[in-house]
Amino acid sequence: MKARDVMTSPVITVPESATVAEVANILVTKRISAVPVVDAAGKLVGIVSEGDLLHRVEAGTERPQPWWLHVISGDRPLAADYVKSHATKVADLMTRDVKTTDPETPLKEIAELLEKCHIKRVPIVSKDGELVGIVSRANIIQAIASAHQKLEANLSDTAIRDKLLEELNKQPWAHTYRLNVTVSNGVVDLWGMVESETERKAITVAAESIPGVTTVNDHLMRQASFVY
Repeated sequence: MKARDVMTSPVITVPESATVAEVANILVTKRISAVPVVDAAGKLVGIVSEGDLLHRVEAGTERPQPWWLHVISGDRPLAADYVKSHATKVADLMTRDVKTTDPETPLKEIAELLEKCHIKRVPIVSKDGELVGIVSRANIIQAIASAHQKLEANLSDTAIRDKLLEELNKQPWAHTYRLNVTVSNGVVDLWGMVESETERKAITVAAESIPGVTTVNDHLMRQASFVY
């Protein structure tokens, strides 16, 4: 699946001239956790999330500033925090360095981007710079929840065995030369040796994920480790 298959579109946005109060109201009424900021031409220039509004003077949640922070870091971090907690214009506190991707980006890459950058969403921008959607962690979870609608039809016993062995042969942790698989009426029996309980679990999971499998019987034996 790609970004275009799960992204939320159209995207609720706010102009650079929006106030913090207006953005807070949008987040609450629209039940969203962030809103992209666009310029007069509709191009993405920033994003404001709930996290940006967490430490605000209106709520009495400004971040306390210990005396030693000024000694170590100087005035700049203190001034930046003051802007975050007191600014009335969204342009003064929005995140400007926004990670974006395009509609054809595979979900795997988006998931890696979210994890690597410690972010919860990524705006989707077309090649001409137009903001066309947004993909959040929730969108990826929704794709998982609906995946049952796209599963293959149940496979025959022979096809189940072939598919499982094919999958295991692709995995560096699966020592398939020590394994055997038998399948009867959708019941998979796993035989052979494994090096760890983790390998055992992974092999079982691989079997359970194949359409048509009803039961997985684990006859795998743990290979003994000898210390000389």
